[in-house]
Parts: sequence; C-alpha cells; structure tokens
Amino acid sequence: MAKKATTKSATKSSGKARKSRSKPVARLSSSGGRSGKQDGFDAGEAFVKLLQSPLVAELVAVAATAALASLAEHGIASGGGGSRGKRAGKAVKEAGKAAAAAVGRRLGNEIDEIRKASKPGAKA
Repeated sequence: MAKKATTKSATKSSGKARKSRSKPVARLSSSGGRSGKQDGFDAGEAFVKLLQSPLVAELVAVAATAALASLAEHGIASGGGGSRGKRAGKAVKEAGKAAAAAVGRRLGNEIDEIRKASKPGAKA
C-alpha cells in the first residue's frame, strides 16, 4: 500500500522544521561537457547537412537496392504453408545483411578513390 504524502504543514507542526541543505550539483555546459567554447557550431544543423550530402543519398540508394534484390531473391511475396513467418524473418535478416555489405563495399570504393587521389603524384 502506498504511503500517504506528507505536507509542509505536517512537517512544521512536528516541532522541529528541518532545513534541507542541497548539495551542489554538477551541470553540463551547453557545449556538451567539452572544454572550450565553440561559437557558432550547431550539431543539429551539421547532422542535417550530412544527411543531405550526395554520398549519404547514394549509400541509402545502394542499401535499398541491395535489400530489395535480396527480398526478391527469397521470393517473399510468393509462397504458402505455415512457415511463411519464419521465411519472412529470415528474408528480412538476409536483406539487412545484403544492404550492410553493399554499403560497406561502396564506402570501401570511396575510401580507395580518396587514397589514390591523395598520393603525391596523383592527378586531380
């Protein structure tokens, strides 16, 4: 059973009013606890700019294409029988793996191109 909440008047009527001393509380600064001040930096704006970048858009497209191809390969729309739920779960899991692998390959290609371009004798 829940206890009855005590009110301030009940505490004062007991004869001795206790003063609660609050301990100092450490608060995070607006910079997320980092030392130094970063004027003009907005993490939300930076995240939106990242999402709008062509590379991210291409990675999402690659992942969606790979996932769709994997689902089509498993024949998720067709079928019958009582094991459809298990097959669908397996197909979705395989689609996720295919999407992750495709994104990994695409990022690897981008990094390789950057490395080649950054070598001393490379032409831009």
